[in-house]
Order: sequence, then C-alpha cells, then structure tokens
Amino acid sequence: MIQADLLLTNAEVVTLDGPDARHVAILGDRIVALEEVPARRTIDLGGATVTPGFHDAHNHMAWYGLTQSEVDLKVGSLDQLYARIRARAQEAAEGEWIVGAGYDQNKTGGHPTRDGLDRAAPGRKVWLKHTSGHMCVVNTPVLRELGLANAAKDVEGGLVVTDEQGRPTGLLQERAQQLVSPLVLPYSIDTLVAAIDIAGQHYLREGITSVVEAGIGGGWIGKSPIEFAAYQKARDLGRLHVRVELMVAIDALHELTGHADDDVVLGLDLGLRTGIGDDWLRIGPVKIFSDGSLIGRTAAMTQDFADSPGNRGFLQNDAKILVDQIVNAHRSGWRVATHAVGDAAIDLVLDAYEAAAKRHPRTDPRHRIEHFGVARPDQVARAAELNVVPVPQGRFVNEIGDGMLKALGPDRAKGAYRHRSLLDAGIVVPGSSDRPVVNGAPLLGMHDMVNQITASGVPFNPGEAATGLEALRAFTYGSAYASGQEDRKGTLTPGKLADLVVLSGNPATVDPAAIKDIQVLRTMVGGVFR
Repeated sequence: MIQADLLLTNAEVVTLDGPDARHVAILGDRIVALEEVPARRTIDLGGATVTPGFHDAHNHMAWYGLTQSEVDLKVGSLDQLYARIRARAQEAAEGEWIVGAGYDQNKTGGHPTRDGLDRAAPGRKVWLKHTSGHMCVVNTPVLRELGLANAAKDVEGGLVVTDEQGRPTGLLQERAQQLVSPLVLPYSIDTLVAAIDIAGQHYLREGITSVVEAGIGGGWIGKSPIEFAAYQKARDLGRLHVRVELMVAIDALHELTGHADDDVVLGLDLGLRTGIGDDWLRIGPVKIFSDGSLIGRTAAMTQDFADSPGNRGFLQNDAKILVDQIVNAHRSGWRVATHAVGDAAIDLVLDAYEAAAKRHPRTDPRHRIEHFGVARPDQVARAAELNVVPVPQGRFVNEIGDGMLKALGPDRAKGAYRHRSLLDAGIVVPGSSDRPVVNGAPLLGMHDMVNQITASGVPFNPGEAATGLEALRAFTYGSAYASGQEDRKGTLTPGKLADLVVLSGNPATVDPAAIKDIQVLRTMVGGVFR
C-alpha cells in the first residue's frame, strides 16, 4: 500500500467527482487517495469541509495589487471622493501623481470632473480609474500635457468626453484611456512583482489556488510590454503564490513569417502561443476587447440603454478588424478570449468564432466570451452549439447590479449575467470575479450567483440563480474547464493536483443566505498549506 506524505482526515470532502469522502491522501503535489492510507503526517480537520481550491477564471492580478497603494475610491458620493483625493494630495511628495481607483458614477451620483480634481489637488497631476477599468478621469495638468486642455480629438474605439461647450471634462472612455499611457506606463518589473505578491497573498486567504490574468502586455489593460517577465520573476523569487494563466493582449501579437505550409500568421516571437508553460505559470488565450462596460454605458448594444436614449455604446475597433483578429488568432493556434458585454458585440464575436471554425477547423479550441453580459436566448443556444465558453461574473449582481438594472431596465435585465440558462443549454460555466472591478472573494461570488440580490436589496435576475453546488462547481471544475485544465484540477480526484481549501461550512448544503459567511480556514496549493 502506498505511503502518503500527508493524510487529511475527519473532514467533509466535497470531491465534485463522485461520492464525498472523509479523507484526502497527498504525495508530493498530487492527490493519491480519498481513503485512509499510511502517511508520514496526519492532520485532523475536526469535521471541516474540504473542496477543490477556488479558481478565478477572469481577474486582473497585477492591477489589483497596484490598487492597494492607490486611493480607494469605492465611495458613495463625489464629496467623499474629492475629500480622499484632497487628503492624499496633502500628504504626497512633491511632483507625485495622485492615482485613485474604484469609483462608480452610479454610486457617486456622477463622474468626477477635471475642475473638481483641480480644486481638490491644485497643481497636481490626478488620474482616477473607474471601477470597470473601461474609463478614467484626469485633471487639467494631465489634459494640458496631452494637448486636450481646450478641445477633444477623435479616438478609434474610444471617446474624449466634452461638455456642451466642447471642452473636455477629463473623462476618457475605452481606448481614449491609452492617451494617458505614455505618461504613466510602463510600470517597472519590480513594481509589478510587488503587486503580484500582494495580490497572491490575499488570494490565498480567500481560498484561491488558481487564477486567469485577463490581459497583459499591451492595450489599455496591459501594465508593461514585458509583463510576462514580472510573473516569471515573481515565481523565481517565491512570490507567485497561486497558479497563474496569462491572457496576452492582442496588441502584443504581431504578424509572423514562417514556412508557407505553417499557416501561422499571428503571434509572439518564436511562435509562442496558448499552452506554453507549466502548472504554475502558463500562457493562455489571446485577449481581444470588442466593446466596453455595461455600467459605463459603453457596451455595444442592439437597443438604447434604458437611461441613456440614443446611446447604444460602441465597438472598440472596426468590426472587420475585430473579426480578422479573432480568425487569424484562431488560425495560428491561439485560444481566443474576447470581451463582449453587449448583445451587439456578442453577435459579432459569435459570428467570428463560427467563421474561424469553418475556415480553419480545429479540435476543441474552446474559445471564450468574457462577461457575456447581456445575452439573448438565441445567443445562449448559439454559444452552446459552437462550444464557446461564456465567462460571467456572479459578484457583479451585488456590487454593481443596481447600476446594471438602471442601464438595462427590467425587461432586458432578464438577459444579464446569466447562469441558469447557460447550464440548461449544456454549457460548463466557470466562476470569475473581474477583480478589482468588484470584491473577488469566491465565496461572495457564489453567494451572489445563488441569491441574486443587489447591494440595495433589489432582486437582480432570480430566474438565472444557481444552486450552491452549481456555484461551487463553477469556481472549481468550471474554471478549470474554461482553461482546458480539467484533467489536472477542478475536482478532488486521485492523480490531480493537491489544490484544495478547508472551509467552515459547505457552500453546497448551507443555507443559501449564509454562503457569504463561510470562513476560509486553510488553503493548499501543490500539497502545501500556504
């Protein structure tokens, strides 16, 4: 009989792969048995619940880590926001930028303005990031440096917002944010390593063992053109605390020239693409943005926003360019993850995935649609038919659900951030947060998938509610499946990685209203409690 390194005993083990168990035996970084076997060390868990480690299928790890040193703007009014900017400006070193993150105009009553920021931080350069990440606000000194102090300019896939007199307000939407990039980017590798370290330590406290970083290396989402090097250095230094799959921004890819028979036309140097790496750090899909944000009213819709007549959002690039990017990335062997929130954007992306499959057949490319925010029933059916993985965010229901309801109105809200409809269509649904857009604790995400209640206490989309077991499965097996890694994680199965979390209760059986109150007791990655 095998001798394990560690035996976890006296536990409620939710395997998600057959019957529950009472024991988990671990050898090296793998599970070897779900029964009592001889072991060098035994830990009695006192009846606690053990589940597979949580896997966030869409988060922004470095971005989240960076926000920990920025001004927290998750406040309820513009007065509070300006007060926090004023306080930071008073204590900051001379010449230091004032950078804040997390504001939501649906909660503050409007966007901050350049003039308000000028008054709060006179003489300073101020850069505030919206909670969605899809827009930012800068003040007059920044606008002046950008040549935008008195008039706007056209930006493909973005907007420099102006007042009725044509004067820029300081609000930069979507790709217009990249105008600021030359002033603030790139971050140094050491700065990014510190952010990754901070984020990973926090993730472990929440039971997270794997994440997908949803965009590095370019565009408005990237922090450095050599961002992969920061994750590699973090790993070398022992500061990469969870397993990471990296989405590479489409902006970082370029045309490739090989043999005429290779049919590889787009990628990274040396032909590197999805799948290179190991169980700790690997390159995942290419990330493409097709549209914007629902709470920012920039998602591409087929109908006007309920509270913004005449506004249907917009695509972030010409439709033909977006389709060509998707088809060429697919053709070159990449898994593709396309951000699409509005139903008009979802139509375009589904069309592109279908065209790619017909022109360049591949076995199970498992392309994704990030967010799949406002989806019609026909789009759900089509995603299932094309084996496309929608990646919704359950926590949005609570934290930004009130803003989404205002944007959509009651009828169209029935198609927002679906879960039940996707399961009923036979789709394997992952769990994700989009952190730091919202609090990324998986147990909070599960709670909101099940309870469907906004922050103000209003029902969001009760017809799309999941069960506790389905929510747990999303944040474990579902996310592993979305990454093509269900063969080595996502369930507690002999032979799979020993990634697990010890909890004070079982999300699958506890009162649904109490899922958020479950405590993470310990987190194990690769057979080691961390």
